[in-house]
Amino acid sequence: MSLSPSFTMYPAKGVRHYPKATCFTAFALVFLCGMMAGAVAVNLGAHEWLHKKRVVRAGTRLEAVIALSNLKKELSLSPEQTGQMETILDDFYKYYHTVLSDGKDRILQILDTKQRQRFEQLLRDNKP
Repeated sequence: MSLSPSFTMYPAKGVRHYPKATCFTAFALVFLCGMMAGAVAVNLGAHEWLHKKRVVRAGTRLEAVIALSNLKKELSLSPEQTGQMETILDDFYKYYHTVLSDGKDRILQILDTKQRQRFEQLLRDNKP
C-alpha cells in the first residue's frame, strides 16, 4: 500500500511549521473541552451530588456508637484508644448539636412568622 503523491508527512516546502504553537493549540483545545464538559456536568446536577456526599452528619447517638464500633474495628484500636476516641466523638457530637441549635435559634430570631414556618419546612424537607 503506497501513499498518494499529494500526502506527505512533512509540511510542504515554503510552509512554516511551528511545533510549539501546535502543541499549545492542542493543549488549549483539550483544556477548553474539559472546561465545557465540567460546565455541562455541573449544570446537570453533579454540583449538588458532589456536595451532598461531603456533608458531615453527627446524627443520633446510635449512629455515633456505630461509628465508634466501625472505627474500633477498622483501626484496630486498643481499649485505651477506644475510650479516648469515644470521649472525642462524644465531645464532637455535643459541640455539633450545640452549634446547629444555636445557629437555628439565631436564624429564627431574624425571621418573621411566615418566614419561620417556611424555614422549619425547609429543614424538615432537607433532613438527611
